[in-house]
Amino acid sequence: MEEAVGIRWHKLITRLAGNGFPAAQIHLDNEGPRLAMVFRALSGDPGLTIKASTERSINTWRPLAQRLAGTGRRHALAWRETDALRVPESLAVFPDKSMNRDLYLWLTAMASLADSDASGDWLQTNQQLVLRTLAAYPGLTGLYQRLAECLVDIRRAQRTLPAVQAAREAALQGALLTPGSQSALPAAPGEPAPVPLWLYPLAEEVRPLPPAANDDAKEGESNGNGKVRQSKQRKQGRYIDDPNKRNGLMIFRLESLFSWSEFVPVDRCEDDQDDEDAERIAEDLDYLTLSRNPSTSASRIKLDMDLPSASEDDIPLTDGCLFPEWDWKKQQLKDNHCRVIPMLPRGAEPAPMPERLNALANSLRQRFEGLRPQRIWEKRQPSGTLLDLDACLHHAAEVRRGRASSQPALWRRETARHRDLSCLVLADLSLSTEAWADNTHQVIEVIRDSLHLLGEALDAGQDDFAMYGFSSRRRDHVRFNLIKNFAEPWGEAIHGRIKALKPGYYTRMGAAIRQATDILKDKPAEQRLLLLLTDGKPNDLDVYEGRYGMEDTRQALLEARQAGIQPFCVTIDQQAADYLPYLFGQQRYQLIRQAAELPSLLPKLYLLLTGRTA
Repeated sequence: MEEAVGIRWHKLITRLAGNGFPAAQIHLDNEGPRLAMVFRALSGDPGLTIKASTERSINTWRPLAQRLAGTGRRHALAWRETDALRVPESLAVFPDKSMNRDLYLWLTAMASLADSDASGDWLQTNQQLVLRTLAAYPGLTGLYQRLAECLVDIRRAQRTLPAVQAAREAALQGALLTPGSQSALPAAPGEPAPVPLWLYPLAEEVRPLPPAANDDAKEGESNGNGKVRQSKQRKQGRYIDDPNKRNGLMIFRLESLFSWSEFVPVDRCEDDQDDEDAERIAEDLDYLTLSRNPSTSASRIKLDMDLPSASEDDIPLTDGCLFPEWDWKKQQLKDNHCRVIPMLPRGAEPAPMPERLNALANSLRQRFEGLRPQRIWEKRQPSGTLLDLDACLHHAAEVRRGRASSQPALWRRETARHRDLSCLVLADLSLSTEAWADNTHQVIEVIRDSLHLLGEALDAGQDDFAMYGFSSRRRDHVRFNLIKNFAEPWGEAIHGRIKALKPGYYTRMGAAIRQATDILKDKPAEQRLLLLLTDGKPNDLDVYEGRYGMEDTRQALLEARQAGIQPFCVTIDQQAADYLPYLFGQQRYQLIRQAAELPSLLPKLYLLLTGRTA
């Protein structure tokens, strides 16, 4: 009974204390593509992505109902980072959905002119940024005035503040209605209520965690085996010191006496099961606090990402080639920065194609065989194997007229037409491809099947093609696995190499693309296609992640285009729309929603890319 009453009371007081207009709520997932297009159209940094922000705790004055309900302390704000624009995951600020959409649009327009370093006076920075935005985009003046006036009306209707906070709120409303009119806010306890129309500075920086003497987990691998959950929000992290608890002392009062006691850590049983509420609890935290602790929550095997022994690893063909890498912060290429090592899969024995693919392979072969270049007879040739009767009759008539040529072309010659095209398929073999694409297929299995079937199709169509795979472990060990080069015939040896492909390591995409570009440069074909198969963003153990890896990959793709090569990406990463348009450009990538469909869809996509239909 008490629990039922408590639940009803919680629902009632939470509803009474609620802010916003839930019926008019809109979500970033639905508005994201439009906002990304607007951001780039307004000359915003093309490398930035638009992502959901994390709620922050703000010490602002709250009415009694919110204090009773425990709400009104955390707010979703907007700010700009070095590689992302953070906006609330959903908006219900205004009573009309169209106005909430306009609010997303306004924040995007402001961010296109804002600096990633928003240090300085928050009030002055936002007022000046509003003025700059309205000056740069005068068409947004009416939109901003409508949003500002409606927001001020809502704030006046919902809040009855104490006198001190009321003066500060009045100044803030004046800054909203007339940007640039307020030089400072009157002093008052706590912080001002959040302003949805403005950008906020970045959260405080966290101090780095100093390396521990026994820390051997520096390669980024996890020692947990629980379910991985990925949140769309980004959390602030901070480190705290966690001593080994062997030299600590505790002072406590017992029976009115002070005593000294050594604190001894005691091992207790820990639950190996995932906490079902862990995700919800993490979403409610302002900070995720991390510390080093020698204990683990279960007896787990720790995997070392070091290279296997030479007898077990793939076979290196050479010592490798050096390639540059783009440092986007310095805006310059680092010469001879990455070593790309060509390798052959160890233990690859010639083998037939998997039987389960035979039916689809036969269908593809029949379709592509119909697209083979046909042999044709060229008429009126100076030499050949058969006389051209039409040319002979024409020459005889010209002789009677006295206008015959001294070198008549009287022959027919059979020639074969070849497509002037070369295609290099580059497959991502990083450790992430070991994940399950669905309930029955791993990503690496989907990639293997795709290579088997695409190779069958291209061989049937007599196209010139090569296949390689890549992975990496830092810049000095970028693995470039040879599956088939342009000179090798398609057959069981290649099928055996495909079967021997194993996932491992990371994804230093820029270096692999530069190596593939060098190979395609040597092909004299008029059309040269680089087809990349991947399942995620570029990343590696060192600085090669986030914006750094993205910018180097984009620079490598620009170099490929300058060399006359057409790059195209096929991915199963469901978040690819956030970054692939920046890397490859619009209409130069394809997102496969169902990974299991990739093997059958890839040959059809190849036909579209090469301008043919089956």
